[in-house]
Amino acid sequence: MSALFISDLHLTEERPAANEQFIEFLEGPARSARALYILGDLFEYWIGDDDLDDPFNAVMAGLLARLTAGGVALYLMHGNRDFLVGERFCAASGAQLLADPSVHDIEGVRTLLAHGDTLCTDDVDYQNWRRTARSREWQQQFLAKPRAERRAMVRGLRDKSKAVIQEKPADIMDVNADAVTQALHEHAATRLVHGHTHRPGRHALTLDGRPVERWVLPDWYGAGGYLEIGRRGPRLVRF
Repeated sequence: MSALFISDLHLTEERPAANEQFIEFLEGPARSARALYILGDLFEYWIGDDDLDDPFNAVMAGLLARLTAGGVALYLMHGNRDFLVGERFCAASGAQLLADPSVHDIEGVRTLLAHGDTLCTDDVDYQNWRRTARSREWQQQFLAKPRAERRAMVRGLRDKSKAVIQEKPADIMDVNADAVTQALHEHAATRLVHGHTHRPGRHALTLDGRPVERWVLPDWYGAGGYLEIGRRGPRLVRF
């Protein structure tokens, strides 16, 4: 049985095609997998676990719970849009929350798993914002606000982010080669799997005289897809 990896689904009621694709994926390939790893940005945004009361969020958690009830191990990592996912969501879905980064043995290969945003070190403005948003102080202040206010704030930040991204050079939002090398070296990993950059594919590298590889997961704004790792090695699948 294979392990499957997805990221950057950005699920929201506003994107019904992606939602349907996700349901088909859970009912199809994921059901026969050994494990499903969601490496960040499952949702377009997440304002806190109390938003599980929202019908859309409750349905998505229920779909994942049905998958885990069928024996599929589910691992969930924070992304840059849904980093407020917490224990309540994990309990409702059956997911185990992963630290970013994490190292797992996947088919005998020491594999480094990450969302990918921490590797984009050239984007200094984003890294500064990330440190702020991941701080306990900022999160406590944000979560203390009413849900309607939080939702409005997040949508405003999302619109601002889209405008900023259009003005940035494309390369600055990709991973930094030195950051990738450092991460692989620090964790003594042979394979790196991440999302975030929306540039799916395989990159062959050499580290300390040995071959290593980096796999980038596809986003689900377009066709979507996933990475499958089984006994025969990795295979990138596009819908």
